[in-house]
Amino acid sequence: MLRWKATLSSSSICRLKRGSKTLTTSAPDAASIASVILKSDSEAQIQTLAPWTPDLVNQVVKRLWNHGPKALHFFKTLDRHPAYAHTASSYDHIIDISARMRDYKTVWALVAKMRALRLGPSQKTLAIVAERYVAAGKPDRAVRVFMNMHEHGVPQDLNSFNTILDILCKSKRVEMAYELFKMLRGRFRADAVTYNIVVNGFCLIKRTPKALELLKEMVGRRLEPTLTTYNSMLKGFFRAGQVEEAWGFFLQMKKRKCEIDVVTYTTLVHGFGVVGEIKRAKKVFYEMVGAGVLPSVVTYNAYIQVLCKKDSVEHAMVVFEEMVRKGYVPNSTTYNVIIRGFCHAGEMERGVEFMERMKSDECEANVQTYNVVIRYFCDAGEIERGLDVFRKMSEGKCLPNLDTYNVLISAMFVRKKPEDLLVAGKLLVEMVDRGFLPRKFTFNRVLDGLLLTGNQGFAKEIMRLQSSCGRLPRHFRM
Repeated sequence: MLRWKATLSSSSICRLKRGSKTLTTSAPDAASIASVILKSDSEAQIQTLAPWTPDLVNQVVKRLWNHGPKALHFFKTLDRHPAYAHTASSYDHIIDISARMRDYKTVWALVAKMRALRLGPSQKTLAIVAERYVAAGKPDRAVRVFMNMHEHGVPQDLNSFNTILDILCKSKRVEMAYELFKMLRGRFRADAVTYNIVVNGFCLIKRTPKALELLKEMVGRRLEPTLTTYNSMLKGFFRAGQVEEAWGFFLQMKKRKCEIDVVTYTTLVHGFGVVGEIKRAKKVFYEMVGAGVLPSVVTYNAYIQVLCKKDSVEHAMVVFEEMVRKGYVPNSTTYNVIIRGFCHAGEMERGVEFMERMKSDECEANVQTYNVVIRYFCDAGEIERGLDVFRKMSEGKCLPNLDTYNVLISAMFVRKKPEDLLVAGKLLVEMVDRGFLPRKFTFNRVLDGLLLTGNQGFAKEIMRLQSSCGRLPRHFRM
């Protein structure tokens, strides 16, 4: 972890040690356990932190999600526990983390071990690997995982076919998904779900004519379009900026007596709001109940979000309080939208206060919450306050992710102070230590900054780190 000025005092370390002993005798808490693991590499201590159960292990792994090496160390330590054995779900989690770090050697070793222990792999396991390959810009490898499923003892079926199409479409590799769809739809007997996935894919990339063409083909093959199909098309029209086409499509749905659900109305509220048609969004929102459809928390979130973006955070707060008064329980997304709204309006203090309300309402702040506050503090030039929020994250309850580091590293270049550029270098080292892979641009930017401010020694360290990450540096003159 970064050696900040506010390092742990000896008294807090003592409290930590006392706390770790307490964990073995009191009810185990995943957050507290994760905090201890972040500060200790002792296998003996980790093994005796709690009476381990599969559910607790999975909770702790999720707490360590954004510190891949620590999560892997924890998993491997418990793998040697004399009285505990990992379950398939724990393997899936740790495979996901390893794949996110692009440690594919470990990924496939874990898959092989699952098979040896007869814990899997399952279709879900291989879908996790495929999804991570796509996220890393390797969609061909993802398709290869699907095509070679049988080599891992996992049969291919319609469900696995739909899964790989969904992974490709959601990452906007829609053309690749469509080619695979045309090639294999006969073999797997494509159903309405298959068509819905590809229709949604073309809607995601704003190709509504192609999506409509597939909708017609679906009917031609005697497959009944579902409400999911229609909702995808509706969302696609809004995404493409075809607002009147979206409204016309909705009216056609009503005319054909399609079952209009809360997702349909939420799509309309969000769609009208995004293009700034707040009055129409409001009208649809309040007409839902008259149509016999109660809004969900997701509907409220969509309405509050568009009010924050296109109207005012004050009006959004009125809707928020109405939501609470009616018995709805806001989730982290609700709070994050309001916090972002306050910050965007330049009312940072109210955003921070609302974050405190979030805690008092027993809704745990997530990494998106912290990232919003950090980003706006940095944008407002209050970099020290952004770093203070970051320090709180690093204490272990909610670890920073790749976006957190990127925001802070960029902020270090605003003032062009030599000490800020040293912090940028330390942040870069820490993010690599935690299993994140910075972009080549980030490496080179930090190198440039360190060289310009006379920090050649640190720059050499960053160059070595860059080479070890497979991000080959430019030729620099030291």
